[in-house]
Amino acid sequence: MSPHPVRRRVAVVGTGAIVAGSHLPALRAHADRVELVAAVDVDPARLDAFRAVAGAEVAGYPSTGAMLDAVRPDLVLIGTPPSLHREQTVAALKAGAWVLCEKPLCLSLAEYDDIAAAEEASGGYASVIFQHRYGSGAAHARELIAGGALGAPLVAHCQTTWHRDAAYYAVPWRGRWATEGGGPTMGHGIHQYDLLLHLLGPWAEVRAMAARLVHDTEGEDVSTALVRFANGALATVVNSVLSPDEVSRIRVDCADATVELTHLYGHRNDNWTYTPAPHVDPARAAAWRTPAADVPSSHTAQLGALLDAWDAGARPPGSGAQARATLEFAAALYKAAFTGRPVRAGEIVPGDPFYTAMHGDHPDWAPKERV
Repeated sequence: MSPHPVRRRVAVVGTGAIVAGSHLPALRAHADRVELVAAVDVDPARLDAFRAVAGAEVAGYPSTGAMLDAVRPDLVLIGTPPSLHREQTVAALKAGAWVLCEKPLCLSLAEYDDIAAAEEASGGYASVIFQHRYGSGAAHARELIAGGALGAPLVAHCQTTWHRDAAYYAVPWRGRWATEGGGPTMGHGIHQYDLLLHLLGPWAEVRAMAARLVHDTEGEDVSTALVRFANGALATVVNSVLSPDEVSRIRVDCADATVELTHLYGHRNDNWTYTPAPHVDPARAAAWRTPAADVPSSHTAQLGALLDAWDAGARPPGSGAQARATLEFAAALYKAAFTGRPVRAGEIVPGDPFYTAMHGDHPDWAPKERV
């Protein structure tokens, strides 16, 4: 008898590169647990091309509403531009489905709280794709840090230094607050600092700067932050799309060891290194090496974790307080950068302009009227 007797019926919303290249392989990897039954796209040609790859048995629909009315799926995977995420997520929850949505889950804390209300009303859950949490190397590092095996966390660095050219921002929805939600703080570096929060726990205070140095966009093309964590550790965070030598990196210096991850768009065990402090016994340090199982960070790994939670009757990882904490960090970074003041965890509440929009209606950053 299969250990996973329940096979969930899944629909995808959006059939572009991220769904075809990442979500579809994840669904196929878990074919004993899920069945793709429907796909949604406003572009008929793109939808047909996806169905030709996914299988003729996958029904096609021009809108999320039409699909939800006809199919009533168990799980909806959302891979559309960010401005659509809140509406599509709430609609799926109201239809009784769980949701796994590309980052960012939504464009503001106000939108997130709308999703949380829909969760509570429906009994379903909405998770955001932060696949870097789910590789075996990340799970191992988090266990070591949280359990105190490496000593107290002291200093950390989080770096997303990527390169995006003018052609990248020629796509109409990119580079605009209303459709992308921000610059690399929201669209690129969010993966790495989400993993930093996963490793170090709650943040307490953020100071930041942001600039628009190269690209003609509404939001920033680079941001930097200084972060104090609740456990006392201090960190730097850099988010850039101006960097010809692209790298994604996290380094955490603990009292007894440095743990470092260096990669670009995904990691395996070999991307993690541990350097013991001089006083550490080598036999103790040997236990820190990455585990024998090598699970790459991927949509496949995160989908498996969601299905495990579903089978266990538990809230899935990447939802609820976890998802909100990462979005709150983004809002705090923007508020600190645009106001020039430190921002503390929990201070962005209804009535704060940064609660409803990442630009906070700041006169130097809020979108201008387009002629």
